[in-house]
Amino acid sequence: MSAVFDPSSYDAQLQAKVARLRELLAPFDAPEPSVYDSPREHYRLRAEFRLWREDGQRLYAMFAPGDKNTPIFFEQFPIASLRINDLMPRLKAAWQGNAALSNKLFQVEFLTTLAGDAMVTLCYHRPLDEHWHAAAEQLAQELDVSIIGRSKGKRVVIGRDYAVEELQVGGRTFRYRQPEGAFTQPNGTVNQKMLSWAFDALGERQDDLLELYCGNGNFTLPLATRVGKVLATEISKTSVNAALHNLADNGVDNVTLVRLSAEELTQALNEVRPFRRLEGVDLKSYNFASVFVDPPRAGMDPDTCELTRRFDNILYISCNPETLAQNIAQLHDTHRIERCALFDQFPYTHHMESGVMLVRR
Repeated sequence: MSAVFDPSSYDAQLQAKVARLRELLAPFDAPEPSVYDSPREHYRLRAEFRLWREDGQRLYAMFAPGDKNTPIFFEQFPIASLRINDLMPRLKAAWQGNAALSNKLFQVEFLTTLAGDAMVTLCYHRPLDEHWHAAAEQLAQELDVSIIGRSKGKRVVIGRDYAVEELQVGGRTFRYRQPEGAFTQPNGTVNQKMLSWAFDALGERQDDLLELYCGNGNFTLPLATRVGKVLATEISKTSVNAALHNLADNGVDNVTLVRLSAEELTQALNEVRPFRRLEGVDLKSYNFASVFVDPPRAGMDPDTCELTRRFDNILYISCNPETLAQNIAQLHDTHRIERCALFDQFPYTHHMESGVMLVRR
């Protein structure tokens, strides 16, 4: 954690973030942001710990930024989900009582969901043998989790290599596969609020939507129910495969997903060069009026930002308000902020997630 966990200070910290977002968006005459708070504790659905040897035991440890030598030990982790806190001592007891599980174990990763699913990844500095496999299978049954064993160049899956999430948006339940090792939103409660805000901001439309950086389809599923067709792009193979499963599992059949970066799609739409991965996709058949973007912390590159200018509506979710403001500055002469929001995905840190709906002037 990059700040002290102190629920009594939560409201003051949240108001400081609201003030910061107001300040960044003030040059663009932004309306007052809608604010979506977080649970004060047990909100984080994933956690990663190094294991530190002390007095003959392996203990859950984290480190302050820039300091890899001074461990901070945890028996419980109050910002993590109740399921993670339930699993932590039971998993520790298991490796303490079984050499096949503890031998050269150096890292543990937890992924849980609001739907109650859980996956545990155990990382080792040794090959995983049949003794480990037998012990891990028994442990997976006892804990009611999937277990992934990782060692150099090898991955062993016991159960599933993804966790299952269910989120309620617009009166409908959407079911998601969240693959091991892939990005997922860490704060499920706030993610659900964020999806509902985007669903409402886009509104019900007859035209089509372009989505850049779609990930595992977190936003794609609910937004696809608001428009005619969706063309979605994502560069990560793991995320693309998860998104395709999620679309099929939810019966969403109006989305075409292509594995291209935002920069590559910009080149395709500008007819700079063709892409084999767009074979069979008629870009001219889309009646695009809106674009949805959820870029990495660096924001949109200038060319992608220029691409979004073509659309009447730009729905933008940002994990970095500074780069969001930079992108809005590039678009401000043609688009105005119709609505904005702050989503407190990361309580007790300076990080914030925000959203804006930009419409053509």
